[in-house]
Amino acid sequence: MNDNSKSSNGAKLQKLVYSHLRSEFKLGAQMACNVPRIVSATFKSLLTKVKQNNEAIKKGYTKKRFKGLDKAPRYASRTVTLNYQRDYSFKSDQQVSIGTLNGRIVVPYEGWNKHLNLIKVCPNIGAAKIVYQRSSKTYYLMVSLEIELPNIEPTSITRISGVDVGMRYLAVETDLNNKSTFYSGKASRHKANQYQKARRSLQRQDTRSAKRRLIALSGRERRFIADINHQISKEIAKPNSLIGLENLTGIRDRTKSKSGKKASNKQRKANRNKAKWSFAELHGYIDYKANLIGSLATKVPAHYTSQSCPKCGHTSKANRPNKGLMFRCECCGNELHADLVGARNIALRTLLVRQDSTSTGSLSVSLRCVA
Repeated sequence: MNDNSKSSNGAKLQKLVYSHLRSEFKLGAQMACNVPRIVSATFKSLLTKVKQNNEAIKKGYTKKRFKGLDKAPRYASRTVTLNYQRDYSFKSDQQVSIGTLNGRIVVPYEGWNKHLNLIKVCPNIGAAKIVYQRSSKTYYLMVSLEIELPNIEPTSITRISGVDVGMRYLAVETDLNNKSTFYSGKASRHKANQYQKARRSLQRQDTRSAKRRLIALSGRERRFIADINHQISKEIAKPNSLIGLENLTGIRDRTKSKSGKKASNKQRKANRNKAKWSFAELHGYIDYKANLIGSLATKVPAHYTSQSCPKCGHTSKANRPNKGLMFRCECCGNELHADLVGARNIALRTLLVRQDSTSTGSLSVSLRCVA
């Protein structure tokens, strides 16, 4: 394996493979440039995961080594990146022109009216991806747009809230006026268990039709979870707010549990639910929806949020008897739902971020917009 086998330098890779891609695979000039860019982006993400894994090993969060670079990456899905005005462009009458190996083709497109209107008026249209959905045998054109967000001044924000995420309750939100909302995860867990039973039954059959059903089920479950997160984030992202979110980076490595033959059926079910816990997706949705309506989301430390009393500040594991849902402070006797305690502590830490921004002029800890 030579020195270029794991390079993440797109320009270097392009010089090495451009002529070969043109002659061997008969790719157009722009397509031959896009291939090394995609490979470069893949290796950058894998190298980032290697660094994160090394840090987790040093901190003692895990002993497992990331093996993503042991073999060459395999691209299983049919995707292609297109550059605007080179590989694709929009035409009148809701049509798009796309470059292919056999020349350009013009095809009609449809979508949500709000998004179609953005394409018509947005001055900054970026690259796009063609994604193939195997379950419906449909190709989707995913277009990136640069949308001008409203000017947000941290000092003008009047509402502070905190969001505690979990599995029993997908999110618990509260503000400094103690106005709280619980978003139960009971229905989503029930649906996930139904999908698990269906998958197990289809895997035992091991037929071609069963495999087709497995593919359809995976996409359906993913869309169901995304829809739930969209609904919750839409309710949480309120105007003129500074929303505090826990920094849960590496949470799965820090919360080890039994697995394999040593684990009971109850523990395996809990591990499965934890593996499907999409807190990062929910955080991302809250962040970009907040930006669109003139609010901000910020990350705060997650340590001891469910063990600290928001009334007197006493912190102890004993404040959570048997790690249950009831919080009872040893010091002052304050009793609350444990997830609500976590949300209140996050809101108070978010208030500290707000006070820090007032003195420094910028948020010290903030989420980048992912829209």
